[in-house]
Amino acid sequence: MIIEGSLFPYKGKITKLFDVAEEVLKEKFSDVCVSINFINEEEIKELNKNFRNVDRKTDVLSFPNLEKSPNQKLKVFEKEKCDGVLFLGDIVICKNVAYAQAKEYGHSKKREVCFLALHGLLHLLGYDHIEVEDEKLMQKIANKILDKFGVQR
Repeated sequence: MIIEGSLFPYKGKITKLFDVAEEVLKEKFSDVCVSINFINEEEIKELNKNFRNVDRKTDVLSFPNLEKSPNQKLKVFEKEKCDGVLFLGDIVICKNVAYAQAKEYGHSKKREVCFLALHGLLHLLGYDHIEVEDEKLMQKIANKILDKFGVQR
């Protein structure tokens, strides 16, 4: 997977996490691109208001490039590739909110950023948590990936 964006010093850890996600989800990410960036509280609040009509800051937002359901494999979107690469979408993480949550939950900043990046990736892959059953499925998959990666929530 190609990961673009402003994630220093977390890019290596997130790349390894997404490798585990690729294995667990039985997907092929080698020709897939995701943009992940840190943004500040004002920026994420503005995006949250503009795209979700929620006027408050949040930890992570995802902007999918594909209309994908969880049961569709990425190979279905072969024709969407540009120069041999399939762009899944953008993930933005508010670093200050992520760091505050890490402190609140009693784990490392790196662990929280990895969790949020994975959460964003699952949204780009069509998972959601609007309905209770969908939330349970998304959480089950996230936990399986995080367990295999060696971190728990």
